Amino acid sequence: MRDVADLNDPAAPPRRIRLLGGEMDVMTADQLLDFIAGRVTARRPALIANHNLHSLHLWRHTPEMAALYARADRIEIDSTPLIAWGRLMGHDVSRAHRLTYLDWREAFWARAASEGWRVFHLGCAPGVGEKAVAAITERHPALKLATRNGFFDVAGPENDAVLASIRSHRPDILLIGMGMPRQETWIEANRDRLPPCVIMPIGGALAYEAGAVATPPRWTGRLGVEWLWRFATEPKRLFHRYFVEPWALAPQATGDIRRRLFRTA
Repeated sequence: MRDVADLNDPAAPPRRIRLLGGEMDVMTADQLLDFIAGRVTARRPALIANHNLHSLHLWRHTPEMAALYARADRIEIDSTPLIAWGRLMGHDVSRAHRLTYLDWREAFWARAASEGWRVFHLGCAPGVGEKAVAAITERHPALKLATRNGFFDVAGPENDAVLASIRSHRPDILLIGMGMPRQETWIEANRDRLPPCVIMPIGGALAYEAGAVATPPRWTGRLGVEWLWRFATEPKRLFHRYFVEPWALAPQATGDIRRRLFRTA
């Protein structure tokens, strides 16, 4: 567990907490972007992972995911329920510490354009990534953004070609949007062949930019009901994730409660 960051040192790591068996960092969107900027400026690689209830369910059964989280430089709290659970367990966390793509995207793309960051996105169905790039660059014309769809054989010559495309773009930031756990497994399997850059798995985030998936209104996130809005729009795909998987975390929840009781006893 990390100690509370030195407030006089902006490069100090954020406070790292443990919830439902997983570790994650208490940071704001500004702190996340400052960290990215610092690594890009210094030309130092970094890995930024994220945790939500779905990832906490998956990583226990996926060795590659476990290895990726163990070496991550930053782990976002990408879940309103996790924020609520953290507060219930006595941690000093708030809505400002919930980091999901739809909340930090405009600040990220604006900064990438203004600072000249080269960004490569790997993921989405064929044609979807290109629509996303068109939508994003319409808002930020100076952006250096390339994309490649995520439909390829990850164990053969196609994978070699994908890696060559990434290296030829010379990205400062590499966004991997192939869904959990495929994206984390791919990153871990290819980490030694990727260029030295900031790597961020982001799931289907760019599908929102392309209009392929309806974007939840931001008020749903502020009220903590974004998951319900998503379920209403994709009930078949999300039923198991939202109503079955969380029960598998009951032992970890019990452990959190015990630690909370011992701290306050």
